[in-house]
Amino acid sequence: MSSAPLVLGIESSCDDTAAAVLRDREILSNVVMGQAELHAAYGGVVPEIAARAHAEKVDLCVEQALEGAGVSLGEIDAIAVTAGPGLIGGVLAGVMCGKGLSAATGIPLVGVNHLAGHALTPRLTEGLEFPYLMLLVSGGHCQFLRVDGPESFTRMGGTIDDAPGEAFDKTARLLGLPQPGGPHVERAAERGNAGRFPLPRPLLDRPGCDMSFSGLKTALLRARDGMVAAKGGLTETDRADLCAAFQSAVTAILAEKSRRALEAAPDVTGFAVAGGVAANGAVRAALTGIAEARNVAFVAPPLALCTDNAAMIAYAGAERLKAGKTDDLDLPARPRWPLDTRSPALLGSGRKGAKA
Repeated sequence: MSSAPLVLGIESSCDDTAAAVLRDREILSNVVMGQAELHAAYGGVVPEIAARAHAEKVDLCVEQALEGAGVSLGEIDAIAVTAGPGLIGGVLAGVMCGKGLSAATGIPLVGVNHLAGHALTPRLTEGLEFPYLMLLVSGGHCQFLRVDGPESFTRMGGTIDDAPGEAFDKTARLLGLPQPGGPHVERAAERGNAGRFPLPRPLLDRPGCDMSFSGLKTALLRARDGMVAAKGGLTETDRADLCAAFQSAVTAILAEKSRRALEAAPDVTGFAVAGGVAANGAVRAALTGIAEARNVAFVAPPLALCTDNAAMIAYAGAERLKAGKTDDLDLPARPRWPLDTRSPALLGSGRKGAKA
């Protein structure tokens, strides 16, 4: 096998079916098939609908990725597939596709932790040297990770309840805005007065890097209900001001916790961020300022590589392959799979294992 293997990546952990072909850090193709229209009427991702769509699209996605890269399946050196964490039906669809291709061709199979894909993206896009601090901030996850190697992650803190992206989506639903909620809340916030509604900043009065967003969402609900009771409804100005107040609170929490995480890791080479919430302009500006104040490089991958994609899975798979690690056809699909298995479970655990 060459020093730079040709890797096919497959990602299906939530509501994006994706496939990509990568050689070293060169992305030869990166195909993402979204499901937003399928879930629009339900105000969020419906796991059963997502799983069915993945099963229908994953082989087409792989075909398009190979075609876009100008290679045949026989030229692929390894198949990297997200094996968790995520919605189990979607994860199963991707894992079974990867297993089928591996069984039919003899191409090595490499199971990848979806979170590792995000955490290693700064290596793919910027070649960031270890160790670095990563803030993974998305609809399903929020945690600070010290990244010391391709499979060496230390969680420094995270959300004890809702992820911020989830809170953005719930805020949009509460205020009658479309899904996905993040971009719509951000656009409304641009016209709003963040100081009109004094929403809380949970856990800022406690030491450490853990975060909480559930209480913030509840406070916004009460503020909304108060306006509706007093006026019989919400005006566009009310809605914009509520969005601005919510976004300001989330930004303040992420900024302060990032400052603490950087203070606790003075030797890192950079501060990186990934996940859909990283696309929020106010959040990104605040995090950039925190990094500059610490004289640390700030790395935010392009949006297409911040959100779920298969290029990051292919890269993480290539790193495992380089270390001589592959998986058999009994590779399990896992709904839960924390990166840092040494730290206590952040959100509790059960028969399926620790959530985070």
